Amino acid sequence: QGQLVESGGGLVQAGGSLTLSCTASGFDFENYMWGWFRQAPGKERTGIACVSWIGGSIYYSDSVKGRFTISRDNAKNTLYLQMNDLKPEDTAKYFCAPDTGPFTGWSTFGTAFSDWGPGTQVTVSL
Repeated sequence: QGQLVESGGGLVQAGGSLTLSCTASGFDFENYMWGWFRQAPGKERTGIACVSWIGGSIYYSDSVKGRFTISRDNAKNTLYLQMNDLKPEDTAKYFCAPDTGPFTGWSTFGTAFSDWGPGTQVTVSL
């Protein structure tokens, strides 16, 4: 059984930055695409960024494009999300998850995964 642990969240002012990490154990890490997802209170979890097996293909949702950068370190079984120019609407709990790929859109990416980690809370104040 794989385990995911997200970290790096916190409280930050608008315009600030945070870097999230996701450490995966029990997964064949390099053989999956990996993505970041977020869920705000009362809303569904949605995908925001994903990266292909060796980082050759990266996709972002329109809401974070140009502000967030996803990366992966296959040697460390770790996924990262550098978040810049944070806005109050970025406030959510952030999760990571694998997908067998290929990426065909946010409505399908990560939907087969069910063993979510605890997530890490990001709160952006004005």
